[in-house]
Amino acid sequence: MLGCTGLAAFAQPQGGAKLSADIRQITFGPRHHFFGYIGHVRTIPWNRSGRYIVALRTSFQDRMPKPGEAAEIVLLDTAGGYSVKAVEQTRAWNFQQGTMLYWNPQSPETQFFFNDRDPETHKVFAVLFDTSKGRRVAEYKFPETPFGNSGVAHSGGYFLGINYGRLARLRPVTGYPGAYDWTKGVNHPDNDGLFMVDTATKQAKLIVSFRQLRDALRASHPSAEDIALFLNHTLWNRDGDRIFLYARGNFDAPRERQVDVPFTVNPEGANLTPQGLDIGGHPEWEFGHRMIGANQGRQILYDTDRREVVGTLGDGTILPSPGGDVALSPDGRFFVNGFRRDGLDYYAILRRADSAYVHTRGFDVRPWTGGDLRCDPSPCWNRDGTQILFPAIADDPGKTRQLFLIRLSGSAT
Repeated sequence: MLGCTGLAAFAQPQGGAKLSADIRQITFGPRHHFFGYIGHVRTIPWNRSGRYIVALRTSFQDRMPKPGEAAEIVLLDTAGGYSVKAVEQTRAWNFQQGTMLYWNPQSPETQFFFNDRDPETHKVFAVLFDTSKGRRVAEYKFPETPFGNSGVAHSGGYFLGINYGRLARLRPVTGYPGAYDWTKGVNHPDNDGLFMVDTATKQAKLIVSFRQLRDALRASHPSAEDIALFLNHTLWNRDGDRIFLYARGNFDAPRERQVDVPFTVNPEGANLTPQGLDIGGHPEWEFGHRMIGANQGRQILYDTDRREVVGTLGDGTILPSPGGDVALSPDGRFFVNGFRRDGLDYYAILRRADSAYVHTRGFDVRPWTGGDLRCDPSPCWNRDGTQILFPAIADDPGKTRQLFLIRLSGSAT
């Protein structure tokens, strides 16, 4: 059974051309299912053929995982009624970013990356799993600086890495509780920051250190001198020649006392550049060196070379809450913004060619609307830009966290 009364929905098309969305629930309790991250920078839950969706399954959602507590990694069979098959498990995960699941661009039919940790040392590492072999085919372990995957290059061959133990201390919602942190007590270590790994050679390089970030912030944010910094949202652009990241700190303090500065850098570590404009917490790469973000109530196009706004997407009617979770379809033709109002998550979908758009109904995520356990809108595109996966709280006795699917009609224009 793929749906039940009150869960399927039809969103009426808007704009000058036909665009509509049919919505269904595809996973069911009593256990919880979620992908765990926003589908920006081509983070796609579907494998190349579209036969399988990779996701996580847990028995709880009312607390953060205990150190070493595992979640199941599952495949949903789109040709078999979305039947669920457990294929692995991970001890490095959370509810906002999952375990950084990512199909390997060099073998997207059968291989995906995820993060794990050693149950004895609690050192985090990245894993490459092959579904055709039913086993791990590579592990990327760096004992002195044990980091996990934080973003895979679009064409493959490399992934970025960050210290999830440091995040567990400084930004728990995105960290792995109890993970080993070699930088405890050091505000700006020179042996931690943003790493890059060659997946073939398993060689790692520190391309930006926290000490470099502190130095780059010294003039504009002198308070960073006494604040422990951390990294979030390390995003490759589509061409693989530019990386976006947030240098952050003091997030338990009021907004005016926080450090929250976007940077760009080249993969080899050159041209570390603070981007002067706040473009929202979850920006997305468009094409080249342009990003999609939010500023002053607008969904903007931002040029990271010129460091200025160069355009907008839609308007307040089409995209009523530009600061939500956003994702551009793999071919760039469609844009989705997931946003929240009064405990409900809504999705605004825009066809860029003619500004046709559709709004979905709201999906209840109460009581998980904030904090470390929140159920963010987190829309994720499939590979041909016709479906969007998202999480919400199901209308079942256990109020379980489940996966839903938006199917677009009229998307061929």
